[in-house]
Amino acid sequence: MNLPAGLDPELLRSFVLIAEGESVTRTAEKIGRTQSAVSMQMRRLEEILGEELLRRGHRGLEPTPKGAWLLERARTLLALNEEIITTFRAPALTGQVRLGSPDDYALQWLPGILAHFARTHPGIEVDVLCMSSEELAQRLEHGHLDLALLTEGHGRDGEEVWRGPLRWVGPQGSTLHKRDPLPLAAAHPGCTWRRAALEALGREGRRVRVSYNSTTQSGCFAVALAGLALTISTPTRLPPGLVWMGEAEGLPPLGEMGILLALGEAPLLPGGKALVEAIRAGFAQAA
Repeated sequence: MNLPAGLDPELLRSFVLIAEGESVTRTAEKIGRTQSAVSMQMRRLEEILGEELLRRGHRGLEPTPKGAWLLERARTLLALNEEIITTFRAPALTGQVRLGSPDDYALQWLPGILAHFARTHPGIEVDVLCMSSEELAQRLEHGHLDLALLTEGHGRDGEEVWRGPLRWVGPQGSTLHKRDPLPLAAAHPGCTWRRAALEALGREGRRVRVSYNSTTQSGCFAVALAGLALTISTPTRLPPGLVWMGEAEGLPPLGEMGILLALGEAPLLPGGKALVEAIRAGFAQAA
């Protein structure tokens, strides 16, 4: 993909920083230029494209409608530019990285992350193990994994790469939410999602019966699809036949839950460090 003549990626990089909320001063500090040089970059970019891209608002410089259009595409162009440079300049890495993830996070987050990682580091073999967060935390402790995505609350320190709401899930058109006790499909008693659901229902004085247990989200979704119980999930693409539920069905809010990137006991090799950076970038881009 070729940039239009005269459209320097450095102009786009400065534009993206400002359009995302950074001041001209902070942008200048980040890219190692003076404030006047950054201002000149923005004037040059607007001259090239023939449109006003930034306009002063209540929170400083904000993108115009044309600027917002450019921002989305500039991010993609800069990501491709970085990928090309990394591929050709970075030393080729080889080896194996052992990555653990619950199945729901694997399906939601890993496809894009691993696809990008395979393009930039084709010599690294990634071994992906899908298990519950509790089991993954134990494997990290015993040195059987290099890194893992974990739901917070499983006794492992880690870097939070995502935080968002837990939500109720049920079969489309069902009245399961009206039953007393409410039937629930969840993981084992140590699961933080299960604990969050039971505590939320308890605060509302709702009776609940955990009628089905599964260590995987796909197992809980199967029970919900069968019309046997409600379950819970972080935001994801639901299988056909399942819908999000909540206040409209008289169900209490579940609060937020974090996803942690936890590392094993042994120091990471270069391949593992590269995968850590890819995971961070993938979650940041999705956010």
